[in-house]
Amino acid sequence: MKPKSIVSNPNNLSQREYAIVAFAVLGMTLIYLIASKLKYAIGFPLDDSWIHQTYARNLAQYGEWSFRPGIKSAGSTSPLWSALLAIGFLLRLSPYIWTYFLGALTLFLLALVCEWGARKLSASYQPKIPWVALLIVFEWHLSWAALSGMETLLHGLIVTTVLILLMTNSPRYLTLGLLTGLAAWVRPDGLTLLAPALMAILFSEKDTPTRLRAISRYLIGFGSLFIPYLLFNLYIGGTPMPNTFYAKQAEYAAWQTKPILERIGQLLLQLLAGPGVALLPGVIGWIISSVKKQAWGSLAAILWCFGYLTLYLLRLPVYQHGRYIMPAMPIFFLFGALALIEFNQSRLFQRYHWVAQAVWQTSLGMICAAFVFVGARAYAADVALIESEMVLTAKWVSQNLPPDALLAVHDIGALGYFDDHQLLDLAGLVSPEVIPFIKNEPRLAQYLNQVGANYLIAFPDFYPLLTKDLEPVFVSNSPITISLGEENMTVYVWKTSE
Repeated sequence: MKPKSIVSNPNNLSQREYAIVAFAVLGMTLIYLIASKLKYAIGFPLDDSWIHQTYARNLAQYGEWSFRPGIKSAGSTSPLWSALLAIGFLLRLSPYIWTYFLGALTLFLLALVCEWGARKLSASYQPKIPWVALLIVFEWHLSWAALSGMETLLHGLIVTTVLILLMTNSPRYLTLGLLTGLAAWVRPDGLTLLAPALMAILFSEKDTPTRLRAISRYLIGFGSLFIPYLLFNLYIGGTPMPNTFYAKQAEYAAWQTKPILERIGQLLLQLLAGPGVALLPGVIGWIISSVKKQAWGSLAAILWCFGYLTLYLLRLPVYQHGRYIMPAMPIFFLFGALALIEFNQSRLFQRYHWVAQAVWQTSLGMICAAFVFVGARAYAADVALIESEMVLTAKWVSQNLPPDALLAVHDIGALGYFDDHQLLDLAGLVSPEVIPFIKNEPRLAQYLNQVGANYLIAFPDFYPLLTKDLEPVFVSNSPITISLGEENMTVYVWKTSE
C-alpha cells in the first residue's frame, strides 16, 4: 500500500498572509537597491548578468539567439531565463526594472512554495504570521540571488517545487517530469532532479506495475521538454549542452586540485554564513527523523541536496557567496525550519523545553535580521565592483577604440551589452574554440596572433604572462578594487608577433 502523505494543515494562506510576504519581498528589494545606489550605482553584482541581457536584447530586437547579431551562439547557460528577460525589452522595461521585477516575483513564489510545503508537511504548523515564507525572503543569499539578474533563483524555485512535491508524496508524476525538463532549460544541472524523482517512485509505489506506470508518466513529461532542449543546443552550438557547461569546468580545473578539506570548509562557510548556522541542528534533526519514519520523499530530497552540494564542491569553486550552490539553499533551509516546527511541539527538554525553544527561535530571528544588512552591504559592494570595472571599461571601449578592432576579452558581459566590437571570448562562453587551451597562456598567445587580435582586455592577474610586456591604453582605476588589494581591469594593445 502506498504511504500516505503526512497530514496537512488544510488552511491556505489568507489575503493578509499573501500581503505580508509581498511587502517583505518589496522591502528587501528596496533595501538592496537603495544600498546599491548609495554605495555606487544601480546595476548587477555579476558580469554574467549582462550576458543574459545581451542575449535577451538580441532575441527581442532581431528574433535570433545570438551574442553578436547575425552569429548563432550557445553561450547562455539559461535559455529560459534569457527568453523571459527578452519580454522586458519588448515592454521597454529592461535592463533593470523588468529584471528586478522577475527576481522579486521569483523570490515571492519561492517563499510561498516553502510556506505551502511547511503547512502540508506539518499539521502543527498553524502560524499567526507565515514565518517560514518570511525566513526565505529575509535569507540574504536568496535576496542577493533575486536581484542578481541571473537565473539562479528561478532554478531554485523549480528545484524546491519538485522536491516538496516528492516530500508530500505527490502522485503528479507527469507534472514532476515536466518540471524536471523545464529545470534543464534554466540550468543544465536541472537533470540532477531525475535521481530523487526516480528514487521516490521506486520506494513509494506499492508494486512493479504501478512503479512502471509512474516512471512512464514521469519520463514522458521530462522528455517532452528535455528533447527539445537538446535539439535547441545542437542547432545553436553543435553540442547537446550550452558552451558554458564545458567552458566553466575547463576554466576552474584548478579548483579540482585543491585539498578536499579546504573545499569543504569554503562550502560550509558560504552555506552557513547567515541563518543557515542556526538551522543546521534542525537539518540534522530532519535527516534523523526522515530515516526513522522511512519518509522516502524526504530522504530523496535530502540525498539530492547533499549530492548537489557535493557535485559543485568537486567541480566548481564556491565563490561569490556560493552562487553555484544557491539553488540548493531553499530546500536546505526548509529542512531546518521543518525540524524547528517539530521541535516546538516536542518536550525534549521537559520543563526547560521553553528555554531551548526561545534560544533557538531568538537566535534564528536575530541572525536573519542582522544578515539582511550584511547581505545588502555585500550586494552593494558587488554591484559597485562590476559597475566600476566591467561597465566603466565597456563604455570607454565603446567610445575610444577603433570600430574595426578585434578585442580579446575575459569578461564579456558588459562589453557585449554596451559595446559593438567583435569579441574573442577567452573564457570560452561564446568562443568555444578556446576551451581546450583555456588556461594555457602560451597557447592563447598563439591563438590571438593567429586570429589577429588588436586589444586584450582583462584583469592583469588573470593572465600574468599575456599581459607582462603589453602597453596599457586604459585602466579603470576603480578605488573599490584597489581597496580589496586587487588590480584594475586594463585595456592593452595586443601586438601580433611575427
